[in-house]
Amino acid sequence: MKKIIQFSLLTLALSPVLLTSELANASSMPQSVAPASANVYIISPTDGATVPATFTVTFGLKDMGVSPAGMEKKNTGHHHLLIDKDSLPAFDMPMGGDVKHFGGGQTQTTLTLPKGKHTLQLILGDHHHIPHKPAVVSKKITITVE
Repeated sequence: MKKIIQFSLLTLALSPVLLTSELANASSMPQSVAPASANVYIISPTDGATVPATFTVTFGLKDMGVSPAGMEKKNTGHHHLLIDKDSLPAFDMPMGGDVKHFGGGQTQTTLTLPKGKHTLQLILGDHHHIPHKPAVVSKKITITVE
């Protein structure tokens, strides 16, 4: 039992070191190249739309393909949705928990949001969840939930 506790304490002590190492490696990962003509966009709802509390968001992509996270394939990526974000995530490291990930290659989702105004924006991530170079980012749209 004493050895298990010592091992657990050692693991807890090393966790910050391991996390820092992972983040350092992630930030040194090369960015996947996107065609200059690539465009990601929100098909629906449209900018300025009024929607019910639960609604579907449909994603669009031009001049690139959709592939799941972890699958490295040229000119592909997967969607990440920013909800009510004032700024974009860092372009040189994997996107974190502050964005909704669609790593399975999904091209739509159902959201439930509280009443009021909200913004939605898409950003494409590569097989490592890192934005492409150049970043493929949609126009930010504003919707009203009734």
